[in-house]
Amino acid sequence: MTGASRGIGLGVAERLVAEGARVVLTGRHEEALDEAIALLGPDVASGVAGKVDDPAHQAATVAHAIERFGSLDVLVNNAGVNPWYGPMIEIDLTAARKIVEVNCFASLAWAQHAHRAWMGTHGGSIVNIASHSAVRPAPGVGMYGASKAMLVSMTELLAVELAPDIRVNAVAPALVKTRFSAALYEDHEEEIADDYPLGRLGEPGDIGNAVAFLLSDEAAFMTGQLMVVDGGITLRGGVGDERVG
Repeated sequence: MTGASRGIGLGVAERLVAEGARVVLTGRHEEALDEAIALLGPDVASGVAGKVDDPAHQAATVAHAIERFGSLDVLVNNAGVNPWYGPMIEIDLTAARKIVEVNCFASLAWAQHAHRAWMGTHGGSIVNIASHSAVRPAPGVGMYGASKAMLVSMTELLAVELAPDIRVNAVAPALVKTRFSAALYEDHEEEIADDYPLGRLGEPGDIGNAVAFLLSDEAAFMTGQLMVVDGGITLRGGVGDERVG
């Protein structure tokens, strides 16, 4: 599971562990990973620090998962970046390439590694974390939203290519309360939440619940699907404010 030392990724990991899974987490910082593993329990969780778009890190993590736990049955591509906030027409193309490299190409690379090392022979399930900005225009984070729309398209294509033994689905969160996104809602959370039909912002556990369902046998007849977990905000024609790092 990529980008899982905190926030949404950790929320997903907590739910999976509660369901009896054993997990390997990735993140950029060893200390944050150690804290997450201590929370989850070192008997059921392990971590490998590195950059999500580093091919050597990808290969080493997949090998570690199989060596440590004996299989690689599920993959959650959660890590993402958005180094730019502003009009897409003004984005520096270096930043645009970085967004696509991490949010799209890295997710594909992780799927390729998992497929070659385990899933291609044994089957499995993949969930990509997209965004509600993939389904509605999101001023200010347009390139991020475009990359997540590409990730959704990749999810659909991989679902066709890898069926019937590997299912591939995606989850599209709205604004979720994490330490990283705190600047977006601190001091005015109630005002933002009023725009959501359900009257609140998302919690990491909300996304964890959706991911756990899609990975489970209860979703055995679902593949290539996008589950929007947004408190209803897209029903009002908006996506809210969102930045991911």
